[in-house]
Amino acid sequence: MVRIELGTAVSVAREISEEVLAPQAAAVDAEQRWPKEGMAALLARLGGLVVPEHSGGMGHGLLAVAQVGEATGRACASTSICFGMHLVGSAVIAAQAGTAQRERYLEPIAAGEHLTTLALSEPGTGGEFWLPQTRMERVGHPGGDRLRLTGTKSFVTNGGRADSYVVSTIAVGPETPPGQFSCTVVDADAPGLQWGPEWHGFGMRGNASRGLELPGVEIPAECLLGREGDEIWYVFNVVAPYFLMAMSGTYLGVAAAALEEARAHLTRRRTRAGHTLSGNPVVQHRLGTMWARVERTRRLIYQAAAEAELGGPEALPGLASAKAEVADAAEATVNDALTLVGGIGYGTDSPLQRMLRDARAAHVMAPVTDVLRVWAGKALLDEPLLES
Repeated sequence: MVRIELGTAVSVAREISEEVLAPQAAAVDAEQRWPKEGMAALLARLGGLVVPEHSGGMGHGLLAVAQVGEATGRACASTSICFGMHLVGSAVIAAQAGTAQRERYLEPIAAGEHLTTLALSEPGTGGEFWLPQTRMERVGHPGGDRLRLTGTKSFVTNGGRADSYVVSTIAVGPETPPGQFSCTVVDADAPGLQWGPEWHGFGMRGNASRGLELPGVEIPAECLLGREGDEIWYVFNVVAPYFLMAMSGTYLGVAAAALEEARAHLTRRRTRAGHTLSGNPVVQHRLGTMWARVERTRRLIYQAAAEAELGGPEALPGLASAKAEVADAAEATVNDALTLVGGIGYGTDSPLQRMLRDARAAHVMAPVTDVLRVWAGKALLDEPLLES
């Protein structure tokens, strides 16, 4: 994949969003189908966005994930999250990749030929996705040691559609210290993978979220990411920053799209006297307030991404607050847009009703808003993020 500058990458995302994602967004939602065409277009041109240049990728980071996410989120939140999880998975694989992992995963990802995603959440863990119960054991094999995975994953975005899955586990064995969590990458064609039915929500209906059973699935030992026990490092140094930016960008896009929907309606809607609604001072005040909310959230998100890329002291509170703030902003902005547009916006054929359902998921997807607020406070007070 040819290296392109960030501005060009964002322009490509906007082009794909306008030409492919937006025309299909309503159907993706109504039919609750995985956005195959949109994902293919994004993968082909931007699939290697965060893959290092030495592996053929573009070498971009958190700011690119946020800005591309905003562009795609404006058109279709479901597609945006599906692609965002590919970017997060790519970043996790790349973080400590060896030669075999670069050749097997990163180079095909950079070429736009491989889709990856996360499989971290599990039933019963709630929002604490960093505490898996899936077990990983080393087993002898004539061709070399293998890893046996036993457990259940839930809410796997792109489930059954991706070419590989980043899976978190707890390592067990006679010589393994207790509580040692690890990350692996599992190929989609690994024998024994069992997919559950697709999960259907009232929003984000195209993300192909499914449960995954791993009944003693064996994978090559070189599929271990980093070293045994590195999972917590991956979660808080790679997964959380990239996931929070993918989410934040997507829901910033939803908020921006709702703002534009309201603005466009107000400039074209006329009263019986022939005046546009845009001349009403109350309407002007409401729209100005909405714009300020979206813009200050955008600046927080982009600043948080830049701070995190530099390793600055306010990276953690910035990243945590970005998703928390955008969850509030997206929900409030879509609600305000519905109020300004009125009955037309409340109809089932209005994009605002889809945006409202999609926006509500921003509070639900872990880490949930309350946890993020606590993380931000702990970071500011130099308190440990997790209980010992």
